[in-house]
Amino acid sequence: MTIYTGRGDEGQTDLRTMDRVSKASPRIEAYGTVDEVNATVGRVRPTGYDDVDEQLRAIQNHLHIVQADFANPDPDTEDPQMTAERTDRLEEWMDAYDDELEPLQSFILPGGGDAGARLHHARAVCRRAERRAVALASEEEINEAAVVYLNRLSDALFTLARVVNQRDGVAEEAPEY
Repeated sequence: MTIYTGRGDEGQTDLRTMDRVSKASPRIEAYGTVDEVNATVGRVRPTGYDDVDEQLRAIQNHLHIVQADFANPDPDTEDPQMTAERTDRLEEWMDAYDDELEPLQSFILPGGGDAGARLHHARAVCRRAERRAVALASEEEINEAAVVYLNRLSDALFTLARVVNQRDGVAEEAPEY
C-alpha cells in the first residue's frame, strides 16, 4: 500500500464516514490544528523528566482521540471519542504540580529552557486548536468534551512548561509594561 492516493489532489478529503469535504472546511481545520498540537507536543519529548514525558505521551494519545472525534460527524458507540475523564486526568496532574510550583504573581513571558519553550509553543498552538474547535461547534454538532479537553490542555501545557523550567533552574520572566 502506498502512502499517497491522489484522492486529495483537487482539495477534497474523506471524513471517517467517507463523506468527501473541502480541505478548507471547519471540521478539517479543527482536526488538522489538533494534529499540529500533537506534533508540537511530540517535539518536546523527551524533556529529561520521566513523569512529564509519560504525561506528554498520554496527551498525544488523547489528542489522537480528539482528531478521530472531530473527523467523525456521525460517531457510534464503537468510535473513539473524548471523555470528561481525560480532562479530569489533566486536572489531577496540574493539581499535583501545585506543591512544586511557586504561585503565579503575574503574567509570564513564554520561553525558558528548550523543553519549557517548546511546551509554551505547544500551549499556544493548543489555544488555536481550541478556537478552531469552537468555530466548528458554532456550525456543526461536535463532542463538547473534546472542546473542554483542549481548553484544559492549554492550561496543562502551561503548567508543564513552568515545571520543566523550574526543574531546569530557569527563572520565569514577567513582561514589562
